[in-house]
Amino acid sequence: MKIETDFLVIGSGIAGLSYALKVAETGRVLIVTKGEMHEGNTEYAQGGICCVTYPPDTFEKHIHDTIVCGAGLCDPVAVETVVTRAPEAIRELVQWGVKFDKTAGGKYDLAREGGHSENRILHHKDYTGAEIERALIRRVKRHPNIEVLEHHFAVDLITQHHLGELVTKQSRDITCYGAYVLNLKTSSIVRILSKITVLSTGGVGNIYHTTTNPPVATGDGIAMVHRAKGVTENMEFIQFHPTSLYNPGERPSFLISEALRGFGAILKLSDGREFMHKYHPMGSLAPRDIVARSIDHELKTRGEDFVYLDVTARRPEDIIAHFPHIYEKCLGIGIDITKEMIPVVPAAHYCCGGVKVDYNGESSIGRLYALGETSSTGLHGANRLASNSLIEAAVYAGLAAAHSSPRIASITLCSGIPDWNDEGTTSPEEMVLITQNYREMQQIMSNYVGIVRSDLRLDRAMRRLEIIFQETEELYLKSTLNQNLCELRNMITVGYLIIKQAQQLKQSIGLHYSLDYPLINAVEM
Repeated sequence: MKIETDFLVIGSGIAGLSYALKVAETGRVLIVTKGEMHEGNTEYAQGGICCVTYPPDTFEKHIHDTIVCGAGLCDPVAVETVVTRAPEAIRELVQWGVKFDKTAGGKYDLAREGGHSENRILHHKDYTGAEIERALIRRVKRHPNIEVLEHHFAVDLITQHHLGELVTKQSRDITCYGAYVLNLKTSSIVRILSKITVLSTGGVGNIYHTTTNPPVATGDGIAMVHRAKGVTENMEFIQFHPTSLYNPGERPSFLISEALRGFGAILKLSDGREFMHKYHPMGSLAPRDIVARSIDHELKTRGEDFVYLDVTARRPEDIIAHFPHIYEKCLGIGIDITKEMIPVVPAAHYCCGGVKVDYNGESSIGRLYALGETSSTGLHGANRLASNSLIEAAVYAGLAAAHSSPRIASITLCSGIPDWNDEGTTSPEEMVLITQNYREMQQIMSNYVGIVRSDLRLDRAMRRLEIIFQETEELYLKSTLNQNLCELRNMITVGYLIIKQAQQLKQSIGLHYSLDYPLINAVEM
Protein backbone atom coordinates (compact mmCIF):
# COMPACT_ATOMS: atom_id res chain seq x y z
CA MET A 1 0.00 0.00 0.00
CA LYS A 2 1.24 3.49 -0.86
CA ILE A 3 0.13 6.86 0.54
CA GLU A 4 1.28 10.23 -0.77
CA THR A 5 1.12 13.48 1.20
CA ASP A 6 2.71 16.90 1.44
CA PHE A 7 3.64 16.69 5.13
CA LEU A 8 4.22 13.49 7.09
CA VAL A 9 4.24 14.06 10.86
CA ILE A 10 5.38 11.10 12.96
CA GLY A 11 4.19 11.56 16.54
CA SER A 12 1.24 13.32 18.15
CA GLY A 13 2.50 15.37 21.10
CA ILE A 14 2.53 19.15 21.38
CA ALA A 15 5.30 19.48 18.77
CA GLY A 16 3.75 17.32 16.07
CA LEU A 17 0.19 18.57 16.53
CA SER A 18 1.24 22.24 16.65
CA TYR A 19 3.28 21.79 13.47
CA ALA A 20 0.41 20.00 11.74
CA LEU A 21 -2.06 22.77 12.55
CA LYS A 22 0.31 25.40 11.18
CA VAL A 23 1.18 23.72 7.86
CA ALA A 24 -2.32 22.39 7.16
CA GLU A 25 -3.20 25.73 5.57
CA THR A 26 -0.51 25.04 2.94
CA GLY A 27 -0.96 21.37 2.10
CA ARG A 28 -2.16 17.91 3.06
CA VAL A 29 -0.92 16.60 6.41
CA LEU A 30 -0.74 12.99 7.53
CA ILE A 31 -0.08 12.31 11.22
CA VAL A 32 1.17 8.84 12.12
CA THR A 33 1.16 7.71 15.76
CA LYS A 34 1.82 4.24 17.12
CA GLY A 35 -0.83 4.42 19.84
CA GLU A 36 -3.83 6.62 20.44
CA MET A 37 -3.23 10.30 19.69
CA HIS A 38 -2.95 11.27 23.34
CA GLU A 39 -0.44 8.56 24.32
CA GLY A 40 2.83 10.44 24.65
CA ASN A 41 5.08 12.45 26.94
CA THR A 42 3.04 15.63 26.50
CA GLU A 43 0.04 13.92 28.12
CA TYR A 44 2.15 13.14 31.20
CA ALA A 45 3.58 16.64 31.67
CA GLN A 46 2.27 17.87 35.01
CA GLY A 47 4.13 21.02 35.97
CA GLY A 48 3.54 23.41 33.11
CA ILE A 49 5.07 25.50 30.37
CA CYS A 50 7.58 28.35 30.75
CA CYS A 51 6.96 31.89 29.64
CA VAL A 52 8.02 35.32 30.85
CA THR A 53 4.64 36.89 31.53
CA TYR A 54 4.67 39.63 34.18
CA PRO A 55 7.27 41.88 35.85
CA PRO A 56 9.58 41.53 37.67
CA ASP A 57 10.38 38.62 35.36
CA THR A 58 12.33 39.41 32.18
CA PHE A 59 13.64 37.60 29.12
CA GLU A 60 17.14 38.15 30.47
CA LYS A 61 16.31 36.31 33.70
CA HIS A 62 14.81 33.34 31.85
CA ILE A 63 17.80 33.19 29.52
CA HIS A 64 20.18 33.34 32.49
CA ASP A 65 18.36 30.56 34.37
CA THR A 66 18.34 28.33 31.29
CA ILE A 67 22.06 28.71 30.59
CA VAL A 68 23.08 28.27 34.22
CA CYS A 69 20.96 25.13 34.49
CA GLY A 70 22.44 23.85 31.22
CA ALA A 71 25.95 24.24 32.69
CA GLY A 72 26.90 26.71 29.98
CA LEU A 73 26.55 24.21 27.14
CA CYS A 74 23.34 25.76 25.78
CA ASP A 75 23.29 27.37 22.35
CA PRO A 76 22.67 31.05 23.23
CA VAL A 77 20.83 31.68 19.95
CA ALA A 78 18.45 28.79 20.59
CA VAL A 79 17.88 29.95 24.16
CA GLU A 80 17.11 33.52 23.14
CA THR A 81 14.86 32.31 20.33
CA VAL A 82 12.73 30.12 22.58
CA VAL A 83 12.52 32.60 25.45
CA THR A 84 11.60 35.62 23.32
CA ARG A 85 9.12 33.73 21.13
CA ALA A 86 7.43 32.04 24.08
CA PRO A 87 4.70 34.69 24.62
CA GLU A 88 3.60 34.38 21.00
CA ALA A 89 3.47 30.58 21.30
CA ILE A 90 1.42 30.81 24.49
CA ARG A 91 -1.07 33.17 22.84
CA GLU A 92 -1.47 30.68 20.00
CA LEU A 93 -2.07 27.77 22.38
CA VAL A 94 -4.74 29.81 24.14
CA GLN A 95 -6.34 30.63 20.78
CA TRP A 96 -6.42 26.89 20.04
CA GLY A 97 -8.36 26.33 23.24
CA VAL A 98 -5.79 25.59 25.97
CA LYS A 99 -6.99 26.84 29.35
CA PHE A 100 -4.29 27.91 31.82
CA ASP A 101 -5.15 28.55 35.47
CA LYS A 102 -5.79 32.13 36.51
CA THR A 103 -6.00 33.97 39.81
CA ALA A 104 -9.19 35.51 41.18
CA GLY A 105 -8.00 38.78 39.63
CA GLY A 106 -7.86 37.28 36.14
CA LYS A 107 -4.07 37.07 35.75
CA TYR A 108 -2.25 33.84 35.01
CA ASP A 109 -1.47 31.86 38.17
CA LEU A 110 2.27 31.44 37.65
CA ALA A 111 4.18 28.71 39.49
CA ARG A 112 7.89 28.34 40.15
CA GLU A 113 10.07 25.26 39.77
CA GLY A 114 13.67 24.24 40.41
CA GLY A 115 16.32 26.45 38.82
CA HIS A 116 13.93 29.34 38.15
CA SER A 117 14.57 32.75 39.70
CA GLU A 118 10.97 33.90 39.16
CA ASN A 119 7.46 32.49 38.91
CA ARG A 120 6.98 31.88 35.18
CA ILE A 121 5.25 28.49 34.84
CA LEU A 122 1.79 28.56 33.30
CA HIS A 123 -0.20 25.48 34.23
CA HIS A 124 -3.57 23.78 34.34
CA LYS A 125 -3.83 22.28 37.85
CA ASP A 126 -1.22 19.50 37.87
CA TYR A 127 -2.03 18.04 34.45
CA THR A 128 -0.97 20.78 32.05
CA GLY A 129 0.19 18.43 29.31
CA ALA A 130 -3.13 16.62 29.25
CA GLU A 131 -4.95 19.95 28.87
CA ILE A 132 -2.69 20.95 25.97
CA GLU A 133 -3.24 17.58 24.28
CA ARG A 134 -7.01 17.86 24.75
CA ALA A 135 -7.16 21.21 23.01
CA LEU A 136 -4.79 20.35 20.16
CA ILE A 137 -6.35 16.96 19.42
CA ARG A 138 -9.80 18.57 19.28
CA ARG A 139 -8.52 21.16 16.82
CA VAL A 140 -6.64 18.62 14.67
CA LYS A 141 -9.64 16.31 14.36
CA ARG A 142 -11.72 19.18 13.00
CA HIS A 143 -9.22 20.27 10.33
CA PRO A 144 -10.15 19.07 6.82
CA ASN A 145 -6.52 18.97 5.63
CA ILE A 146 -5.25 16.71 8.43
CA GLU A 147 -5.56 12.93 8.44
CA VAL A 148 -4.51 10.83 11.43
CA LEU A 149 -3.40 7.19 11.36
CA GLU A 150 -3.42 5.78 14.89
CA HIS A 151 -1.80 2.42 15.70
CA HIS A 152 0.74 2.90 12.92
CA PHE A 153 4.42 2.45 13.79
CA ALA A 154 7.16 4.19 11.77
CA VAL A 155 9.80 1.55 11.08
CA ASP A 156 12.39 3.39 8.99
CA LEU A 157 12.91 6.59 7.04
CA ILE A 158 13.03 6.34 3.26
CA THR A 159 16.26 7.79 1.83
CA GLN A 160 18.54 7.28 -1.17
CA HIS A 161 19.70 3.86 -0.08
CA HIS A 162 16.19 2.52 -0.76
CA LEU A 163 16.78 3.55 -4.38
CA GLY A 164 19.99 1.52 -4.47
CA GLU A 165 22.25 4.52 -3.95
CA LEU A 166 25.18 4.24 -1.55
CA VAL A 167 24.85 6.61 1.41
CA THR A 168 28.06 6.97 3.37
CA LYS A 169 28.26 10.38 4.94
CA GLN A 170 26.30 12.47 7.42
CA SER A 171 25.22 15.49 5.45
CA ARG A 172 22.32 17.06 3.62
CA ASP A 173 23.40 15.05 0.58
CA ILE A 174 21.01 12.55 2.21
CA THR A 175 17.34 13.31 1.60
CA CYS A 176 14.25 11.93 3.31
CA TYR A 177 11.39 10.90 1.01
CA GLY A 178 8.99 9.59 3.65
CA ALA A 179 8.82 6.47 5.80
CA TYR A 180 7.91 2.80 5.90
CA VAL A 181 5.12 2.44 8.46
CA LEU A 182 3.76 -0.72 10.10
CA ASN A 183 -0.03 -0.95 10.46
CA LEU A 184 -0.21 -2.54 13.91
CA LYS A 185 -3.71 -3.90 13.35
CA THR A 186 -3.08 -5.62 10.01
CA SER A 187 0.71 -6.17 10.32
CA SER A 188 1.10 -4.76 6.80
CA ILE A 189 3.73 -2.19 5.79
CA VAL A 190 2.53 1.12 4.34
CA ARG A 191 4.88 3.05 2.06
CA ILE A 192 4.28 6.75 2.82
CA LEU A 193 5.88 9.25 0.43
CA SER A 194 6.05 12.86 1.56
CA LYS A 195 7.57 16.15 0.50
CA ILE A 196 8.43 17.05 4.09
CA THR A 197 8.80 14.61 7.01
CA VAL A 198 8.71 15.63 10.67
CA LEU A 199 9.84 13.47 13.58
CA SER A 200 8.13 14.27 16.87
CA THR A 201 8.32 10.82 18.42
CA GLY A 202 9.14 11.87 21.98
CA GLY A 203 11.74 10.57 24.39
CA VAL A 204 13.73 7.50 25.33
CA GLY A 205 12.77 6.80 28.95
CA ASN A 206 11.96 3.12 28.54
CA ILE A 207 15.57 2.16 28.03
CA TYR A 208 15.72 2.48 31.84
CA HIS A 209 13.90 0.27 34.30
CA THR A 210 12.50 3.19 36.31
CA THR A 211 11.00 5.99 34.21
CA THR A 212 8.20 8.51 34.29
CA ASN A 213 7.73 8.12 30.53
CA PRO A 214 4.78 6.25 29.01
CA PRO A 215 5.44 2.89 27.29
CA VAL A 216 5.55 4.55 23.84
CA ALA A 217 8.74 6.50 24.70
CA THR A 218 11.26 4.18 23.04
CA GLY A 219 13.47 6.60 21.09
CA ASP A 220 12.07 5.60 17.69
CA GLY A 221 12.78 8.87 15.85
CA ILE A 222 16.35 9.15 17.13
CA ALA A 223 17.09 5.54 16.18
CA MET A 224 15.64 5.97 12.67
CA VAL A 225 17.81 9.03 12.06
CA HIS A 226 20.94 7.22 13.23
CA ARG A 227 20.23 4.31 10.88
CA ALA A 228 19.74 6.80 8.05
CA LYS A 229 23.18 8.27 8.85
CA GLY A 230 21.83 11.50 10.31
CA VAL A 231 23.55 13.43 13.10
CA THR A 232 22.64 13.08 16.77
CA GLU A 233 24.24 14.89 19.70
CA ASN A 234 24.21 15.32 23.50
CA MET A 235 22.67 11.89 24.06
CA GLU A 236 24.74 11.44 27.22
CA PHE A 237 22.62 14.05 28.99
CA ILE A 238 19.71 11.99 30.33
CA GLN A 239 17.71 13.83 32.94
CA PHE A 240 16.47 11.85 35.92
CA HIS A 241 13.49 13.52 37.56
CA PRO A 242 14.32 13.69 41.28
CA THR A 243 10.83 12.92 42.54
CA SER A 244 8.83 10.05 41.14
CA LEU A 245 6.46 8.28 43.52
CA TYR A 246 8.07 5.28 45.21
CA ASN A 247 5.52 2.57 44.48
CA PRO A 248 7.32 -0.70 43.64
CA GLY A 249 5.84 -2.57 40.72
CA GLU A 250 4.19 0.44 39.07
CA ARG A 251 5.44 1.34 35.60
CA PRO A 252 5.73 4.01 34.40
CA SER A 253 6.58 5.65 37.67
CA PHE A 254 4.09 8.30 38.71
CA LEU A 255 5.61 11.76 38.54
CA ILE A 256 5.48 14.01 41.59
CA SER A 257 5.68 17.36 39.84
CA GLU A 258 8.52 19.75 40.52
CA ALA A 259 5.81 22.36 40.94
CA LEU A 260 5.11 20.78 44.32
CA ARG A 261 8.57 21.88 45.46
CA GLY A 262 7.92 25.29 43.93
CA PHE A 263 4.77 25.32 46.07
CA GLY A 264 6.84 24.79 49.21
CA ALA A 265 7.43 21.05 49.54
CA ILE A 266 10.74 20.10 51.18
CA LEU A 267 12.88 17.02 50.56
CA LYS A 268 13.60 15.13 53.78
CA LEU A 269 15.27 11.96 55.00
CA SER A 270 13.50 9.14 56.80
CA ASP A 271 14.24 10.82 60.13
CA GLY A 272 12.52 14.00 58.97
CA ARG A 273 15.68 16.08 58.43
CA GLU A 274 15.99 18.39 55.43
CA PHE A 275 19.17 17.64 53.47
CA MET A 276 19.32 19.59 50.21
CA HIS A 277 20.91 22.77 51.60
CA LYS A 278 24.15 20.93 52.18
CA TYR A 279 24.29 20.31 48.42
CA HIS A 280 23.01 23.60 46.96
CA PRO A 281 22.01 27.05 48.24
CA MET A 282 18.61 26.75 46.53
CA GLY A 283 17.83 23.70 48.65
CA SER A 284 14.91 21.66 47.36
CA LEU A 285 14.57 24.06 44.42
CA ALA A 286 18.06 23.34 43.07
CA PRO A 287 18.35 22.25 39.41
CA ARG A 288 17.21 18.72 38.71
CA ASP A 289 20.62 17.17 38.08
CA ILE A 290 21.88 18.30 41.47
CA VAL A 291 18.73 17.19 43.30
CA ALA A 292 18.68 13.77 41.62
CA ARG A 293 22.38 13.19 42.29
CA SER A 294 22.00 14.33 45.92
CA ILE A 295 19.10 11.94 46.50
CA ASP A 296 21.06 9.14 44.84
CA HIS A 297 24.02 9.83 47.14
CA GLU A 298 21.85 9.86 50.27
CA LEU A 299 20.13 6.61 49.33
CA LYS A 300 23.41 4.81 48.65
CA THR A 301 25.05 6.20 51.79
CA ARG A 302 22.11 5.31 54.03
CA GLY A 303 21.16 2.06 52.30
CA GLU A 304 17.56 3.16 51.86
CA ASP A 305 15.14 2.92 48.94
CA PHE A 306 13.59 6.40 48.96
CA VAL A 307 13.53 9.84 50.53
CA TYR A 308 10.48 11.94 51.36
CA LEU A 309 8.82 15.06 50.00
CA ASP A 310 6.96 17.01 52.67
CA VAL A 311 4.27 19.54 51.71
CA THR A 312 2.26 19.29 54.94
CA ALA A 313 3.22 22.83 55.97
CA ARG A 314 0.80 24.19 53.39
CA ARG A 315 -2.95 24.41 53.95
CA PRO A 316 -4.74 21.16 52.94
CA GLU A 317 -7.33 22.98 50.82
CA ASP A 318 -4.56 24.76 48.87
CA ILE A 319 -2.68 21.50 48.26
CA ILE A 320 -5.81 19.77 46.95
CA ALA A 321 -6.78 22.75 44.78
CA HIS A 322 -3.38 23.04 43.11
CA PHE A 323 -2.48 19.33 42.90
CA PRO A 324 -5.70 17.31 42.67
CA HIS A 325 -4.18 14.61 40.45
CA ILE A 326 -1.20 14.02 42.75
CA TYR A 327 -3.46 14.13 45.82
CA GLU A 328 -5.85 11.52 44.39
CA LYS A 329 -3.03 9.26 43.19
CA CYS A 330 -1.27 9.22 46.55
CA LEU A 331 -4.54 8.78 48.42
CA GLY A 332 -5.18 5.75 46.25
CA ILE A 333 -2.14 4.00 47.73
CA GLY A 334 -2.89 5.12 51.26
CA ILE A 335 -0.93 8.39 51.52
CA ASP A 336 -2.72 11.62 52.45
CA ILE A 337 -0.23 14.24 51.27
CA THR A 338 -1.93 16.95 53.35
CA LYS A 339 -0.87 15.00 56.47
CA GLU A 340 1.89 12.61 55.42
CA MET A 341 5.20 12.82 53.57
CA ILE A 342 5.45 11.36 50.07
CA PRO A 343 8.08 8.65 49.40
CA VAL A 344 10.01 9.60 46.24
CA VAL A 345 12.92 8.32 44.16
CA PRO A 346 14.65 9.57 40.96
CA ALA A 347 13.46 8.17 37.61
CA ALA A 348 14.59 8.57 33.99
CA HIS A 349 12.59 11.48 32.67
CA TYR A 350 13.98 13.49 29.75
CA CYS A 351 16.60 13.27 26.99
CA CYS A 352 18.35 16.63 26.54
CA GLY A 353 19.99 15.53 23.31
CA GLY A 354 18.61 13.90 20.19
CA VAL A 355 18.55 14.59 16.47
CA LYS A 356 20.72 17.63 15.82
CA VAL A 357 18.68 20.38 14.16
CA ASP A 358 19.34 23.91 12.96
CA TYR A 359 17.44 27.05 13.98
CA ASN A 360 14.58 26.02 11.67
CA GLY A 361 14.27 22.56 13.21
CA GLU A 362 15.73 20.81 10.14
CA SER A 363 18.04 17.85 10.66
CA SER A 364 21.26 16.98 8.84
CA ILE A 365 19.07 14.96 6.45
CA GLY A 366 17.37 17.10 3.83
CA ARG A 367 13.58 17.58 4.05
CA LEU A 368 13.57 15.94 7.49
CA TYR A 369 12.73 18.00 10.57
CA ALA A 370 12.83 16.93 14.22
CA LEU A 371 10.86 18.57 17.01
CA GLY A 372 10.32 18.26 20.74
CA GLU A 373 12.24 15.72 22.78
CA THR A 374 13.33 13.90 19.62
CA SER A 375 15.45 16.91 18.67
CA SER A 376 18.53 18.61 20.00
CA THR A 377 18.08 22.34 19.42
CA GLY A 378 20.80 23.44 21.83
CA LEU A 379 18.30 24.91 24.28
CA HIS A 380 18.92 22.49 27.14
CA GLY A 381 22.69 22.13 27.09
CA ALA A 382 23.83 19.67 29.74
CA ASN A 383 20.63 19.85 31.80
CA ARG A 384 17.07 20.94 31.05
CA LEU A 385 15.53 23.76 33.05
CA ALA A 386 12.16 22.61 34.38
CA SER A 387 9.17 23.22 32.06
CA ASN A 388 11.33 24.47 29.18
CA SER A 389 10.48 21.42 27.07
CA LEU A 390 6.86 22.17 26.19
CA ILE A 391 7.63 25.75 25.17
CA GLU A 392 10.62 24.59 23.11
CA ALA A 393 8.32 22.18 21.25
CA ALA A 394 5.75 24.90 20.57
CA VAL A 395 8.28 27.49 19.42
CA TYR A 396 10.25 25.16 17.15
CA ALA A 397 7.03 23.78 15.66
CA GLY A 398 6.36 27.33 14.51
CA LEU A 399 9.87 27.83 13.16
CA ALA A 400 9.81 24.51 11.29
CA ALA A 401 6.38 25.25 9.84
CA ALA A 402 7.44 28.68 8.60
CA HIS A 403 10.57 27.20 6.99
CA SER A 404 9.04 24.09 5.43
CA SER A 405 5.65 25.32 4.20
CA PRO A 406 7.01 27.40 1.27
CA ARG A 407 9.18 24.49 0.13
CA ILE A 408 6.47 22.05 -0.90
CA ALA A 409 5.58 23.97 -4.07
CA SER A 410 9.03 23.18 -5.51
CA ILE A 411 9.31 19.57 -4.28
CA THR A 412 8.22 16.57 -6.33
CA LEU A 413 7.40 13.29 -4.61
CA CYS A 414 10.08 10.69 -5.18
CA SER A 415 9.25 7.87 -7.59
CA GLY A 416 10.74 4.42 -7.71
CA ILE A 417 10.57 3.69 -3.98
CA PRO A 418 10.09 -0.07 -3.64
CA ASP A 419 7.68 -1.85 -1.33
CA TRP A 420 9.02 -3.11 1.98
CA ASN A 421 11.01 -6.30 1.42
CA ASP A 422 10.05 -9.00 3.92
CA GLU A 423 10.91 -11.95 1.71
CA GLY A 424 12.01 -15.00 3.67
CA THR A 425 10.87 -13.70 7.05
CA THR A 426 8.59 -15.53 9.48
CA SER A 427 6.79 -14.62 12.69
CA PRO A 428 9.09 -14.96 15.70
CA GLU A 429 8.19 -18.19 17.44
CA GLU A 430 9.64 -17.30 20.82
CA MET A 431 8.66 -13.86 22.14
CA VAL A 432 10.76 -14.66 25.21
CA LEU A 433 13.85 -13.83 23.12
CA ILE A 434 12.55 -10.28 22.72
CA THR A 435 11.33 -9.81 26.30
CA GLN A 436 14.54 -11.20 27.81
CA ASN A 437 16.74 -8.88 25.73
CA TYR A 438 14.45 -5.99 26.67
CA ARG A 439 14.98 -6.70 30.38
CA GLU A 440 18.73 -7.10 29.95
CA MET A 441 18.95 -3.83 28.02
CA GLN A 442 17.14 -2.00 30.83
CA GLN A 443 19.39 -3.58 33.47
CA ILE A 444 22.53 -2.57 31.57
CA MET A 445 21.42 1.03 31.14
CA SER A 446 20.06 1.39 34.69
CA ASN A 447 23.06 -0.16 36.43
CA TYR A 448 25.90 1.30 34.37
CA VAL A 449 24.61 4.40 32.54
CA GLY A 450 22.39 6.05 35.14
CA ILE A 451 22.78 9.04 37.43
CA VAL A 452 26.40 8.16 38.32
CA ARG A 453 28.78 6.68 35.75
CA SER A 454 32.44 5.72 35.32
CA ASP A 455 34.70 4.68 32.48
CA LEU A 456 34.58 1.08 33.72
CA ARG A 457 30.78 1.06 33.90
CA LEU A 458 30.46 2.55 30.41
CA ASP A 459 32.92 0.06 28.91
CA ARG A 460 31.06 -2.83 30.49
CA ALA A 461 27.73 -1.46 29.32
CA MET A 462 28.98 -1.19 25.73
CA ARG A 463 30.28 -4.76 25.71
CA ARG A 464 27.04 -6.15 27.15
CA LEU A 465 24.88 -4.10 24.81
CA GLU A 466 26.87 -5.26 21.78
CA ILE A 467 25.86 -8.87 22.50
CA ILE A 468 22.18 -7.96 22.74
CA PHE A 469 22.47 -5.85 19.58
CA GLN A 470 23.82 -8.78 17.55
CA GLU A 471 21.14 -11.15 18.84
CA THR A 472 18.36 -8.67 18.13
CA GLU A 473 19.61 -7.84 14.63
CA GLU A 474 19.71 -11.54 13.75
CA LEU A 475 16.14 -11.91 14.96
CA TYR A 476 15.03 -8.75 13.13
CA LEU A 477 16.46 -9.89 9.77
CA LYS A 478 14.57 -13.17 9.77
CA SER A 479 11.31 -12.06 11.44
CA THR A 480 8.19 -10.38 10.18
CA LEU A 481 7.87 -7.03 11.89
CA ASN A 482 6.09 -6.46 15.17
CA GLN A 483 6.06 -3.51 17.54
CA ASN A 484 7.98 -5.15 20.39
CA LEU A 485 10.87 -6.19 18.16
CA CYS A 486 11.08 -2.80 16.44
CA GLU A 487 10.99 -0.92 19.73
CA LEU A 488 13.69 -3.14 21.23
CA ARG A 489 15.88 -2.52 18.20
CA ASN A 490 15.36 1.23 18.54
CA MET A 491 16.11 1.26 22.27
CA ILE A 492 19.33 -0.68 21.78
CA THR A 493 20.38 1.89 19.16
CA VAL A 494 19.58 4.75 21.55
CA GLY A 495 21.45 3.01 24.36
CA TYR A 496 24.48 2.68 22.10
CA LEU A 497 24.36 6.42 21.30
CA ILE A 498 24.10 7.36 24.98
CA ILE A 499 27.04 5.18 25.94
CA LYS A 500 29.21 6.20 23.00
CA GLN A 501 28.67 9.92 23.51
CA ALA A 502 29.15 9.54 27.27
CA GLN A 503 32.49 7.83 26.62
CA GLN A 504 33.58 10.74 24.46
CA LEU A 505 32.89 13.35 27.17
CA LYS A 506 35.94 13.34 29.42
CA GLN A 507 34.51 15.46 32.22
CA SER A 508 31.59 15.59 34.62
CA ILE A 509 29.15 18.29 33.66
CA GLY A 510 25.42 18.69 34.01
CA LEU A 511 23.61 15.37 33.76
CA HIS A 512 26.75 13.43 32.87
CA TYR A 513 28.44 12.66 36.20
CA SER A 514 31.46 10.36 36.08
CA LEU A 515 33.47 9.15 39.05
CA ASP A 516 36.60 9.46 36.90
CA TYR A 517 36.42 13.20 36.19
CA PRO A 518 36.09 16.35 38.32
CA LEU A 519 32.65 17.90 38.52
CA ILE A 520 31.77 21.21 36.89
CA ASN A 521 28.61 22.30 38.69
CA ALA A 522 27.64 25.40 36.77
CA VAL A 523 28.90 28.40 34.86
CA GLU A 524 29.53 31.83 36.30
CA MET A 525 27.22 34.42 34.81
